[in-house]
Amino acid sequence: MYAPERHQQILRIAQQRGRVDVPTLADEFGVRQETIRRDLSTLDRAGLLHRVHGGALPSGALHPEPGLAERDTTAAPEKERIARAALDLLPAEGSVLLDAGTTVSRLAALLPRDSTLTVITNSLPIAARLADPPSLDLHLVGGRLRHRTQAAVDDRALRDLVDMQADVAVIATNGFSPEGGLSTPDLAEAAVKRAMLAGARLVMLLADSSKYGARHFARFGVLDQVDILVTDIGLGDREAAEIETLGPEVIRT
Repeated sequence: MYAPERHQQILRIAQQRGRVDVPTLADEFGVRQETIRRDLSTLDRAGLLHRVHGGALPSGALHPEPGLAERDTTAAPEKERIARAALDLLPAEGSVLLDAGTTVSRLAALLPRDSTLTVITNSLPIAARLADPPSLDLHLVGGRLRHRTQAAVDDRALRDLVDMQADVAVIATNGFSPEGGLSTPDLAEAAVKRAMLAGARLVMLLADSSKYGARHFARFGVLDQVDILVTDIGLGDREAAEIETLGPEVIRT
């Protein structure tokens, strides 16, 4: 098969599946993985695909923001392992900022019912999860509710966060990389995440490996602002080592 024919088929597969990965395409086309990587790079330069770690997305999928239900089912086993690993890293007492995000929400669901933590969150789903335990001191950040993520944003949220200095901030992101930093599709949500980064003594980033290399419209931070990255084993040794040179401890689960 000639390269142009293979490119057309790769584009068709990407549109059908929503994502393509290098090993699967190499097996399907009976070529080396290096060949597929060159194909994806060619299609990326042409603006027909968007290269991400281990594969590519359709060009129209660069900046979409799925709803909570879709996000929660994406990489669900990895998110569950990440949340359990993050739980072991939280202090037994003190204050914790919980950002809006499906992996962070899984972490909230794992908190013991007798926890005495002070929890501050801008996430309505997380607040609902933590509303019952009487020993937990829950503070809900106010502001305009952004319906797609059910997170409080805008000036009221920023005012609520400006004077806080929590022991730990648990942050979510839509994309991360040494070059692209931390990014999300929405400027208002990025502003809240930026305030959370500044409002904690220790920053823990929860992000599954599919988000590595993805870049979105609103950049809210860089990796050297992160103390601990909890991700999954899909993040390669080389990528983990590169991230650790910037400062964060990388935990892969």
